[in-house]
Amino acid sequence: MARTFLQKTGFILFSGALVCTGAVMHAACEDVKGAKASQKPEDLQETLAKIDDVVITVGDFQDRINKQSPYVRARYTSIERKKEFLDNLVRFEVLAKEAEKKGLNKDAEVVRTMKQVMIQKLLKDEFDKLTLKDISDGDCKKYFEAHPEEFNKPEEARVSMILVKDSATAKKVLADARAKGVDNQGFRNLVSEYSIDLATKDRGGDLRYFDPSTKEVPKEIAGAAFKLNNIGDNSEPVKTGAGVAVLKLTGRRKALTRTFDEVKEQIRNKLYRDKRQDSMESYVKNLRDKASIKIDEAKLAKVQVEGMPAGGFPGPGVPPPGPGQFHPGAPGNPMATPAMPGNPAGSQQIALPPPGSPKAPEPTK
Repeated sequence: MARTFLQKTGFILFSGALVCTGAVMHAACEDVKGAKASQKPEDLQETLAKIDDVVITVGDFQDRINKQSPYVRARYTSIERKKEFLDNLVRFEVLAKEAEKKGLNKDAEVVRTMKQVMIQKLLKDEFDKLTLKDISDGDCKKYFEAHPEEFNKPEEARVSMILVKDSATAKKVLADARAKGVDNQGFRNLVSEYSIDLATKDRGGDLRYFDPSTKEVPKEIAGAAFKLNNIGDNSEPVKTGAGVAVLKLTGRRKALTRTFDEVKEQIRNKLYRDKRQDSMESYVKNLRDKASIKIDEAKLAKVQVEGMPAGGFPGPGVPPPGPGQFHPGAPGNPMATPAMPGNPAGSQQIALPPPGSPKAPEPTK
């Protein structure tokens, strides 16, 4: 009984705390609304600070604060904190003025960075008009019906193979105890010892996953693989055009079928990205067609790339430009514009999960 009383008391206190918190938040909102209602347009034009010829108005300052995240804005409600924010703006302008005096506004790197920011702003302003809502359920359904292979996967098997020259050797391999069981290490040792297939020998004979209609392995191999039922089972010797194979089943995936409702939002995200990318490419092409562009490609041979030996290949980590990029992102070479500025939260590639996995969550709104 005492426990019940304490539980009730705790519930009442908790409920009271929630009510108080709600009241405080409501009062805060009312204060903000009241402040905005009492603010006159001419107030925003008043000069708050002047640094040489640079003027910061009340409106400028207010706009700068209100562009911060809600968590950051919450720090600057008091006069002292507002002074701190203003001090940072003054510091920014003082340093910018000094940099300009030194001619850094004409520095090639500064100009390039400014162009980069302008391009990002341009594309954001142009293409943020397109939203996920512009992709209809009908568009998604049409894509779903036109690409069944993306959402339906047949049964797949995975086997490791030892390829030998003749049936006698194949039988010898099968008689070896190392070929048996779910432990693959012994089979890998046999691959290293007997297999004549150089393409798979270095990976322990693994043929990876394939379906019955695959063209990546001989049809004799595929047929024999799907006759194996349990992980660790061995096939009888399989004659192929390259020799005789002994197989071991190492994996099996059930057929997978996805319904439209399961993948609709994933399709919507993909169509959104594709439409946005196509619009961007069309926009850039139109600008190029209007511009006067002259390129002397013969002069490219005169460009010397430091650290690159004659006839050498670029190392990893510097990928070629992708669609929508003016140049790839790399140290010292920032991307001129993101390939997809402003992708919505939850954007993702369409991917089929492995069997038995839970339904994919809906993208974040």
